[in-house]
Amino acid sequence: MFKATTILAIKGEKKSVIGGDGQVTFGDAILKSNAVKIRKLYGGKILAGFAGSTADAFNLFDMFESILENKKGDLLKSAVEFSKQWRKDKYMRQLEAMMIVLNRENLFILSGNGDVVEPEDGKIAAIGSGGNYALSAARAMDRFGGDIDEEQLVKESLKIASEICIYTSDKINTYVLEEDK
Repeated sequence: MFKATTILAIKGEKKSVIGGDGQVTFGDAILKSNAVKIRKLYGGKILAGFAGSTADAFNLFDMFESILENKKGDLLKSAVEFSKQWRKDKYMRQLEAMMIVLNRENLFILSGNGDVVEPEDGKIAAIGSGGNYALSAARAMDRFGGDIDEEQLVKESLKIASEICIYTSDKINTYVLEEDK
């Protein structure tokens, strides 16, 4: 993994949640600790998070949102098409970047290599420098944490990652999609 940020997403039974820390680094210096690296897309029906450089994030979010509009919000079709376009673009495929996208039905990790990966358990995914720490914490709390709310699970897991990973801050943002009633 590259030195970027930490994004964690959970597709739970009642909610889908994405969270990210706000740290922006340049080499071994912290430039900012409260950046927002997650977005709501397609009228708030899709959540997305990005690990990589800020300029790349804006380009990739815009590209993905355009494809979402074209595919009428179909997350699976959009993720596949986005990954194809990302991989084919000579400049874009060189980016050291990854994205997580999710809605209430699907959760995917996307990369410039053309990867569209659904997590093995289908419900927890993490990317970025502290991704493995946040993923481990989330899995442990999910298995043994009892009735912890999905949003609280994301926040606590990212907080744990921030205590271990020097590229992850404890300034955490989250977005939530509730189950349809």
